[in-house]
Amino acid sequence: MLWTAALIAIRQPVLFSRTPHRAHARADASRLRADVVALTKHRDPAYIASELRETGAVVTEQVFTARGRTYRNVIATFGPDTKELLVVGAHYDAFNELPGADDNASGTAGLLELARLLAREQLTMSVALVAYANEEPPFFGSEQMGSAIHAESIANRRVRGMICLEMIGYFRGEQRWNSWVLDLMYPKRGDFIAVTGGWDDRALVKRVKSAMCSAGGVNVLSFSGPRQMLDASDHRNYWARGWNAVMITDTAYVRNPNYHTRNDTAETLDYEKMAWVVDGVLNAVLECDGQGDRLKTDRT
Repeated sequence: MLWTAALIAIRQPVLFSRTPHRAHARADASRLRADVVALTKHRDPAYIASELRETGAVVTEQVFTARGRTYRNVIATFGPDTKELLVVGAHYDAFNELPGADDNASGTAGLLELARLLAREQLTMSVALVAYANEEPPFFGSEQMGSAIHAESIANRRVRGMICLEMIGYFRGEQRWNSWVLDLMYPKRGDFIAVTGGWDDRALVKRVKSAMCSAGGVNVLSFSGPRQMLDASDHRNYWARGWNAVMITDTAYVRNPNYHTRNDTAETLDYEKMAWVVDGVLNAVLECDGQGDRLKTDRT
């Protein structure tokens, strides 16, 4: 009985609480591939800004200095100018200038495709899509992370939630786990996408998971647990300010043997499944936008 209760609390099944599929269009796998290929060749924020501007979004570049060099976040805003805000973000830098197809050209490409799809939707509040600089070492965990800079800049907003796209393109092989408990609770094959968050993020985890399941196409699982187990990406900087945030991931190095190597190339990713993931994220954004009630993320 205790094991069943723990399983339900951690995995949060949504079989009987799925939300409608709200989106008017589906993600294009070929566009995702083209963006990943481009991003693995160069991490130029100008490319990201140009692609975002083509959607008709309001695009700004947040310029900052870290370790004597200039960096920039690229921000695309959709919907009306409301005090309440939903953030979706992905870092575009790569570890040691490696190709970084999954980590994290996949998340950035997903962000660009999400922008193209959001341009067709009617929103009731502001949605910010943010491509971050400086997630990787030596900046990780510091106030010089692009996501820390962005989170500070919106400190006076009411943030309904933050969705972090961190490695969303690798779907193959054995799913390894670094815990025997997780090994008992989750699949042995790497063919799913995960929605993860802390105990305080359970409502947002379940809402995002439910919306992604409704989009179909890829198996969506979730994990809710201690935040210190899950803070290895940009969502950590929104948690630090008291906001709810979730990470959407293919489980990174737990699954992908190419993590932080030269083998993390565009040819290793599954763009059809990536497209389904983006469809799910789009549905989650529309679900959060359409909710009259507010999550615990509100700040006064």
